[in-house]
Amino acid sequence: MAVRQKLCGRRQDTYNRRMTFHVQNIEIGGPELFLIAGPCVIESEEHALFMATSIAAICRELGVPYIFKASYDKANRTSISSYRGPGIKEGLRILARVRDEVKVPVLTDVHEVAQATAAGEVVDVLQIPAFLCRQTDLLVAAAKTGRAVNVKKGQFVAPQDMRHAVEKIRESGNQNVSLTERGASFGYHNLVVDMRSLAIMREYAPVVFDATHSVQLPSQGAQSGGQPQFIPLLSRAAVAAGIDGIFMEVHDNPAKAKSDGANALPLDKLKPMLEELLAIHRVVRK
Repeated sequence: MAVRQKLCGRRQDTYNRRMTFHVQNIEIGGPELFLIAGPCVIESEEHALFMATSIAAICRELGVPYIFKASYDKANRTSISSYRGPGIKEGLRILARVRDEVKVPVLTDVHEVAQATAAGEVVDVLQIPAFLCRQTDLLVAAAKTGRAVNVKKGQFVAPQDMRHAVEKIRESGNQNVSLTERGASFGYHNLVVDMRSLAIMREYAPVVFDATHSVQLPSQGAQSGGQPQFIPLLSRAAVAAGIDGIFMEVHDNPAKAKSDGANALPLDKLKPMLEELLAIHRVVRK
């Protein structure tokens, strides 16, 4: 048993030396559990600043490294009439203000090759949406900005196959890549999380668990539903499995959110949930 523990520790040390990177002062893949959180979409400048400030205050109190996330455009909404966001020009202006005033790194989605350069000039992390994780040109364009790239695993992709997304980014000259698990399609209109995927993908890059999209019920009529009561359960399991970071869409009033409110975590539940996750993380890393 002692030999086995020693070998596991050596493998972890090798992993950390090979794959960690920094987003501002946050070490991705290091010893601390970091948080990516914010509303699904930028609803207004005031709301983005409020959410970033509120979440950052909780994270500072608990000592959790924090990256703000919000999308300037949700290009894959179920209905053509659904709110998509303020668009790239206005959205990036708002994200720049969040970054400068709240003093936190920011993350946003990019959906097209043409968006990568503009977004990369403003945000710290470019996120590749799950539906686009195999799009070579988009991955390469994001990589060439020099910004960190977070790739969400498609609901239709095996965890082993995500090594190809990592290779596309690294072979384009960018070593700063992480992978995010967000559940796999289980029949129609349902997702499940295979916790084995977290360990498998962690062989290729630091791994983030998306706790809120994993409880989504896709395309329930004109919009997606969700089961937010399972956010804490799946988050605890993922942290116990040894993830590097956790992703949550957080909203002060999910019932009135303009996107993904059905699977968002209410802001007032964030602090107690993080306290639980940190306790588990300390045990796992010890």
